[in-house]
Amino acid sequence: MDPRVVHRLRCPVCAEPLTETTAGTARALRCPRRHSFDVARQGYVNLLAGRAPHSGDSAEMVAARADFLAAGHYDAIAAALAATARQIRYAAPPPDRHAAPHTLCSAATHAAAPDGETCCADGCRAKAANQRVGPQAPSTPGAPSTPGATEQLRDGDAYPLVVDAGAGTGWYLAAVLAALPDAVGLALDVSKPALRRAARAHPRAAAALADTWQRLPLADASAALLLNVFAPRNGAEFHRVLDPAGALLVVTPAEDHLAELVDALDLLRVDPAKADRVAGSLAGHFTEESVTVHRTRLALSRPAVATLVGMGPSAWHTDPDRLAARIAALPEPVGVTLAVRLGVHRPR
Repeated sequence: MDPRVVHRLRCPVCAEPLTETTAGTARALRCPRRHSFDVARQGYVNLLAGRAPHSGDSAEMVAARADFLAAGHYDAIAAALAATARQIRYAAPPPDRHAAPHTLCSAATHAAAPDGETCCADGCRAKAANQRVGPQAPSTPGAPSTPGATEQLRDGDAYPLVVDAGAGTGWYLAAVLAALPDAVGLALDVSKPALRRAARAHPRAAAALADTWQRLPLADASAALLLNVFAPRNGAEFHRVLDPAGALLVVTPAEDHLAELVDALDLLRVDPAKADRVAGSLAGHFTEESVTVHRTRLALSRPAVATLVGMGPSAWHTDPDRLAARIAALPEPVGVTLAVRLGVHRPR
């Protein structure tokens, strides 16, 4: 797994830092108290503290979602997220490393400093100010060679961490990382079939099995940006892991989202009080800074409609034979409204 992500992960049992170890072809993340978590062959790590209360999206639902997204039908959502993330990330000047050099130091960098050169407090300018985390870091004589030695790097500094809570296949996370070339990403989901895809969604993304209703396996203030797209929201945990200067981007369906299919196929309807429920789930932890509605028209084939229904919650609540008959009766192409709300929330 990407070491720039691993050093921000925390043991779900004791909250200690994790490091990756390798024995032959087996990889695992371990903490100082010897709790160990295997990295699956597909690249994701299981960081559940116990058994998950549910298994998340099935393999069939995940496959349907991957096909539908790959066809570009929800590109408007990905583009809106990427544009918003880029605007947030670069709206303020980068952190002044010279103003607070102590945030870039650790005991390891201090011990490794050559005679006559300081690396912390007021004297830490030349060495620590130029240090970066991860395998792309320039090699400096006497400097640490692993991200663990720069644990105290501010999360908004060299490699901002973008966390997608309820990431599914990691498709939206990949779009945001493409827009932020200096960021790394972490996909969190409870579905193993989804994480198998999320682990390969982007070269700078890692993936972990985690239940967003539990304590997230991340250090405090470790994320520069949180994504939450059609997924549950844990306001208290989102607030804990998000940097005070960071932002939470929440995408939820507007009331007329997929309205034509809802009426024709008798699908689950969007709760009219959805916006109020979102606000309630984040109350006390976040303030909504802005909200934009993104609306466009889709022209779908009948197979695409079937795929769309199969990737969402209606897949659990609709009789398959009745649904197939109703889809077959639709005029083609099927005109469908895509309508979502994108809210930018700041920590209180």
